[in-house]
Amino acid sequence: MSDTTAAPTAVPAAALDIEAWTCPAPVRDRPRVVMGHGGGGALSAELVQQIFAPAYGSEVLAQMGDAAVLSLGGARLAFSTDSYVVRPLFFPGGSIGDLAVNGTVNDLAMSGARAAYLSCGFILEEGVELDVVTRVSEALGAAARTAGVQVATGDTKVVEAGHGDGIFINTAGIGLVPPGVDLRPQRVVPGDVVIVSGAIGVHGVAIMSVREGLEFGVEIKSDCAALGGLVDAMLAVTPDLHVLRDPTRGGLAASLNEIAAASGAGVVIRERDVPVPPAVANACAVLGLDPLYIANEGKLVAFVPREHADAVLEAMRAHPLGADSVIIGEAVEEHPGMVVTRTGLGGTRVVDLPMGEQLPRIC
Repeated sequence: MSDTTAAPTAVPAAALDIEAWTCPAPVRDRPRVVMGHGGGGALSAELVQQIFAPAYGSEVLAQMGDAAVLSLGGARLAFSTDSYVVRPLFFPGGSIGDLAVNGTVNDLAMSGARAAYLSCGFILEEGVELDVVTRVSEALGAAARTAGVQVATGDTKVVEAGHGDGIFINTAGIGLVPPGVDLRPQRVVPGDVVIVSGAIGVHGVAIMSVREGLEFGVEIKSDCAALGGLVDAMLAVTPDLHVLRDPTRGGLAASLNEIAAASGAGVVIRERDVPVPPAVANACAVLGLDPLYIANEGKLVAFVPREHADAVLEAMRAHPLGADSVIIGEAVEEHPGMVVTRTGLGGTRVVDLPMGEQLPRIC
């Protein structure tokens, strides 16, 4: 039997226009909200960029920072709000009350502002024990005093049993931005040094350990803390820091990707220099997680001009919340808008923006 199948026609290499080739990205057809929309990754960005931002149409909102910087009455104010839905309410190293203060204080600190006043809204589920409400409130008050911020106003709502999860909290905060301070990702330039203030992944693994009843041979405590004092120490060296971020939802990977995308610079980090505690590394290995994507609540990442990097690092290490600060990489001209890590084997891999979140309900 003869083969009647026609041979494919060869196309001359010169006729191929490779630059015109496209690889269609899959369309995420999601008619309903999924947990990943709250994870600080690509789905969260889509929600903000495709629904919220067009609906609000605010020029100030376009800053898309941890806090908005506003001019009001001759002063520069930082203004931020956040909601906390952590489960469980109490965990090693803190509680939802501590998170509600420290998370908002830190968002303001990332703009260079020292928080002055907070609002506090409690959404309580019918049936939650008043002793639990008292413990959370006391923890929130103690955290506010430690951070040097006052709770100035608040609100309380109660929802029917089964329509909440015990306690949800929203806090908003305001603070003054010092003269000469301009912290935003658009200021990042190739040559900037990337500094992390300490071990990453601790908060997320601490939450997971108590939520799922997991034991890793050593207790892992959340790093939940207010970073205003650490930022003050950094700004005392120079107000010319380029950008700060506290890598909460989506972890260090999400923060670096947001900065790279907004600045147009590439970012290279060295895998072996990223501080991951052995307990966190072991837990992530067991759970199949990447520490770069795990949320933190008491760490920051800074992009600092190279000429100031050593002095800023020294000041960070002199502060209790920055004692383990380390340089992990730099901004580069190559691969603009992209984050890569150099592995211990000498290769590189792309660090993408996470799609959703690896550990939901941890902040």
